[in-house]
Amino acid sequence: MIEREISPVIKKMAEKYPVISLTGPRQSGKTTLLKHIFPEYQYFILENPETRLLAINDPQNFIIRCGEKAIIDEIQHAPELFSYIQITVDEKKIPGQFILSGSQNFLLHEKISQSLAGRAAILKLLPLSISEIQNVGIQGKEYETLLFNGLYPGLYDLQIESRYFYPNYIETYLERDVRSIKQITNLADFIRFLQLCAARTGNLLNLSSLAQDAGISVNTAKSWISVLEASYIIFLLQPYYKNFNKRIVKMPKLYFYDVGLAVSLLRIETVSQLNTHYHIGSLFENLIITEFVKYRYNQGLQTNCYFWRDNKGEEIDCIVEKALGLVPIEIKSSKTFNYSFLNNIKFWNALTGNPPENSYIIYGSNNDYIASDVNVYSWMNLSKLIRLINS
Repeated sequence: MIEREISPVIKKMAEKYPVISLTGPRQSGKTTLLKHIFPEYQYFILENPETRLLAINDPQNFIIRCGEKAIIDEIQHAPELFSYIQITVDEKKIPGQFILSGSQNFLLHEKISQSLAGRAAILKLLPLSISEIQNVGIQGKEYETLLFNGLYPGLYDLQIESRYFYPNYIETYLERDVRSIKQITNLADFIRFLQLCAARTGNLLNLSSLAQDAGISVNTAKSWISVLEASYIIFLLQPYYKNFNKRIVKMPKLYFYDVGLAVSLLRIETVSQLNTHYHIGSLFENLIITEFVKYRYNQGLQTNCYFWRDNKGEEIDCIVEKALGLVPIEIKSSKTFNYSFLNNIKFWNALTGNPPENSYIIYGSNNDYIASDVNVYSWMNLSKLIRLINS
């Protein structure tokens, strides 16, 4: 088993809170991790029809069967349970009594979030991070291979080729998650929409343009984006626009939680095709941004990443917000450093007064160095950089 960085946080929270909520994409390793951390717990999965029917039709009896300690997997299938869980934990006050997991963000439901308010530690498990696979020595030296394969645990634990894994993943996702979140009558249209989202990886989310290309209404596009967010397929990186007098773009940018899925949706079938693909820069950017998000989630924290762009096109790919200020980061897929990479950083520093030594560039080569006092990092040392910036 690949050791997951979130494990110590889950254990710590289970000593403090009566309920632990762990959500994340399907196949991100939630069940394997929870069974490993809590082997003594009873385990119930609500994708089992008999178990689900009991939980829905007789929730009180189901809670009794859970006993003192239980993992309830895919709990979004029985929202009736949450009120009974609330009553039980309020009465017994046992730390770590219920471990709830699901491949949907069930906390988006207002009644559920109210039931768990103050009672649950809210955690998210995404696919493997680069540092997690580095720790077991299975990372290659070329980022294109990582982009192509993605970072779902099954690809590494079971050694499944990505060209087989992702089509099956999409099929399972559509059947299990999409239909349960929202009744979508034409799944072919939804797959087409998903492919169009992959083609917009790293771009501003323009709902009107996306809807027009997909042949659907803007309201439908907005609804489907919400489905993809709730099921941890995509996330929207928000723009940073505090304390600026200039006109700033306020649309979010679209990214996939796993870049390998985006590559598959773009119908890229080999690493050599990826090498010359016109989306490789956006896909590399997706990989790097997601690693910053994973780091925060693995610490049990909310993301502190943004991007910045003004109405003239000046842009910083990633802004990390810290208590003492903002850290600008530019992301370049090129394996050869070019001093033009510094242009946006210099613009930002002149605008904000940020010192160049508090500025970073991440690029596709294997070497680190300093250029014009700006820190230039190899993608292979990304984990070290993320820890440094977040320290």
